[in-house]
Amino acid sequence: MKLVGNQKVLRKEGVAKVTGYASYIDDIKMQDMIYGTTIRSTIARGRISAIHFNSKMDWSEFTIVTADDIPGKNAVTLIELDQPFLAKENINHYDEPILLLAHPDRYTLEAAKKFIKIEYDLLPPLFNIDHSVEKKEIIWGDNNVFKCFEIKKGDPSLVWNKAAHIIEGSFETGAQEQLYIENNGMIAVASADKGVTVWGSMQCPYYIHKGLMPLFNLPADQIRVIQTETGGGFGGKEEYPTMLAGHAALLALKSGKPVKMIYSRSEDMAVTTKRHPSQTKIKTAHDKNGKLLAMEIDFTIDGGAYLTLSPVVLSRGTIHAPGPYYCQNTLVRSKAVATNHPPHGAFRGFGAPQSIFALERHLDIAAKKIGITPIEIRKRNFLKKGQTTATGQLIKEDIALDKILDQALKKINYSKKKKQNDKQKGPLLNGVGFATFMHGAGFTGSGEKYLASIVGLRGTSDGKIEVLAGSTEIGQGTNTIFSQIVADKLNLNFEDITVAQPDTANVPNSGPTVASRTCMVVGGLLSTCSEVFRQTLMDSTLLKKKHTKSQFKKAITQYIKKMGEIKVFTEYKQPPGIEWDDKNYRGEAYATYAWAAYAADVTIDLRTYETTVNDFVAVQEVGKVIHPTLAAGQIEGGIAQGIGYAIYEKVVYKDGQVKNNQMTNYIMPTSLDVPPIRVFFIEKNKNHGPFGAKGIGELPMDGPGPAILNAMDDALKNTKKLPLTEIPLLPEDLHGVLEGTPL
Repeated sequence: MKLVGNQKVLRKEGVAKVTGYASYIDDIKMQDMIYGTTIRSTIARGRISAIHFNSKMDWSEFTIVTADDIPGKNAVTLIELDQPFLAKENINHYDEPILLLAHPDRYTLEAAKKFIKIEYDLLPPLFNIDHSVEKKEIIWGDNNVFKCFEIKKGDPSLVWNKAAHIIEGSFETGAQEQLYIENNGMIAVASADKGVTVWGSMQCPYYIHKGLMPLFNLPADQIRVIQTETGGGFGGKEEYPTMLAGHAALLALKSGKPVKMIYSRSEDMAVTTKRHPSQTKIKTAHDKNGKLLAMEIDFTIDGGAYLTLSPVVLSRGTIHAPGPYYCQNTLVRSKAVATNHPPHGAFRGFGAPQSIFALERHLDIAAKKIGITPIEIRKRNFLKKGQTTATGQLIKEDIALDKILDQALKKINYSKKKKQNDKQKGPLLNGVGFATFMHGAGFTGSGEKYLASIVGLRGTSDGKIEVLAGSTEIGQGTNTIFSQIVADKLNLNFEDITVAQPDTANVPNSGPTVASRTCMVVGGLLSTCSEVFRQTLMDSTLLKKKHTKSQFKKAITQYIKKMGEIKVFTEYKQPPGIEWDDKNYRGEAYATYAWAAYAADVTIDLRTYETTVNDFVAVQEVGKVIHPTLAAGQIEGGIAQGIGYAIYEKVVYKDGQVKNNQMTNYIMPTSLDVPPIRVFFIEKNKNHGPFGAKGIGELPMDGPGPAILNAMDDALKNTKKLPLTEIPLLPEDLHGVLEGTPL
C-alpha cells in the first residue's frame, strides 16, 4: 500500500500528544534547577541613566546578569548585528530586555521585579510608518530604512497617457500576533569547560546554535540546541527563541545551575515579534476591457526597532505584490522602515498576505470603476504558461487559474448569491467575494543554494530507518510526511521509519522550518537520500536489485554487524535553469508556485457592525498532496488565522507598548466564529518536490483577508460608504467607514 497520498496514515507523534505523554518544555525539570525572568524597559526610546536595587530585597539570593556579564558579542546573530541581547545604554523599544534575574522560587522572583528601578533620559520616539519615512527622528542608520527593493519590468511611464482607465488606491494592514498555543520557553545549562546546551520550543535549532556561538565566544561543538515538543510557531518561534535561549544560557553560566525561563502569555504577547504592519499604494493602467497595461506599486512595512527578518519579509512581499497576473510594464518599489515598536518578524505568509491583500482589493475596486466584474478583470489578466512574472520568471507549467477560480465560484454558489444579494435591504446584508493568488515555495532566489541544506538517513540495528534532519515538527506534520516519503521511496512500512529529535549534536542542518520548504525542499532531499541509502546497501552486495521489505531490513542489520554504522547524507544542489540576480531582483524567484482561489460568503449586521463569515471555499493547486488530511488541516488552520487577520485581531499599541497582550482583550476567532471551511486540491503540476509535492503551509494565509473584504464590499454595495481598504476591520472600524466616526 502506497503511503504518499493516503489520508489514513496516522500522525507519528499523534498518540503521544493526545495521551499527554509528550513532554513540552515546561514539563521538564532538572536537579537544582532555578527560574529566570527578564527586567524590561518601560519607555520606547531613551538612554539608561541608572539602575537601583532596593535594599529591602536580599539580592544575594539572586543571580543577576547585565550586559557587562556577556562573555562574547552582545548582539543577536541574524541578518544584521543591531539588536542586543541586553540593552546596556540605549533603549529603542518598550519592553526591551535590560537585565536578567534567576532564583530557586518563582514567586520570589516575580516579587523581586518591583524592587528594581531604572531611570532614563528620554528621547522622542517614532510610532508610525509615515513619521519614519518623513525622518521626523533618525532612529536607525541615516534614513530609518532597513532595506529597500525595486522590481522593474518594461516601463510604466510610457503607458499612463495611453490608458483608458487609471486607478489609484491606498491600503493598510495591521500587526498580528501568532498566538501559538504554547508560550515561548527554554531550559539552559552552561559552564566554562563544557559549553552550553539549551532545550526549548522552537522552529529553527540551527538559528539558535548560530546565535549562541558569538554570544559565548564558543566553537560550534560546544553549543548544543535541542528542540522539545513544540506547541505551534507560525513564524513566532523562528528568530525570537535565539533571544530567550541566550538569556537562559547567560543565567545558567553565571549561576552554575540549570535555568528555566517560560514566558507568561502576557509577556509573550507583549515582547515577541508580530506580523509587520504595512502600507501599499497602487496605481494601475487598463485598456477599455480592463486588461492591465501598467502597474506601479509602493509597498512599505513597519520593521519595528531592529532589523530582525524584515529584509526577507519585505522581499517576499515585494515579489508577490503584482500577484498572479501578466503585465508588460510593472514597477514595484518597497522598503522596510524603523519605528520604536518592538521588532516585527516572521509570521505565516511572510509579507505576502500584506501585499496580496492590497492588490486583490484594488482589482475589485478597479473592476467597479471600469464597469466590468471582478471575475472578468482577473480572467483577462491571469498569468499563463509561456508568459513572465514581474521578475522575468518564465511560467513553464499550465497554471489554469481560470479553472481554479471557476471551481471556487461554483462551490460557493457565487452567481446565485450575487443575484440574491442585489435585492437585499438589511439590516442583515449578505455578500460574496473572492481572491486569486499564488505563493512561492522555498527560499527566495538563491536562498536555497546558500542554505546548502543537508539531510541524512541512518540504519538501526533492528533494520529500521531513522531520518536525520534539523527540520522541526511544530504541529504541521513534518514527522509524518518525512516517514511517508522515505517509506514509499524504499518500499518499507510506515512503522519502519523513525524521525530523530532535532538536536544539533546529532542531526545535520537541513535549514529552517519556514517558507513552505519543509515538504518540497527537505522532503525532496530525503527522497534523494533514500536512493543513496539503497545504493549503499546494493554496493555492499548485501541487497539485490529486486528485493522484498524483509530482505531490505535484513540487509541493514547485516551491514551493521559486518561493517558498522550505516549512515548516508545528501546536500541540496540547485536544479538547472534556476537563475537569480540578487542585485537587480530579476530571474527565477522561486522554483515553483502554488496557485489558489478562495471565496467567502459573509453577513454584515448594520445594527452591531459585526461581520460573520458564513461559508469559505479554498481551491488550490499544490502539486502532489502527500497527506490529504494533514494538508487540509494546514489550509483550514491558515484560513482561520486569515479570518482573524481580516476582522478580529488588532494589536493595540500605546506609546509603543502592546496594551492588549492578553487573550481576553486580543480577540481571535474561536471555533464558533469560524465557518465551514471547504478545502479542494487540484493535483496538476507534479514536477518539483518529492512525488511532485509543492509547499502549502503559508499559502492559506494569503487569501482570506482580501476574499472577506471583497465579500464585505459586495454586501455594502448599496450603502453609502468609503472603500474598505484596511484590515483588520473590526465592528468599530466598520462603523467609522459607514458613519464617518469610529465607535
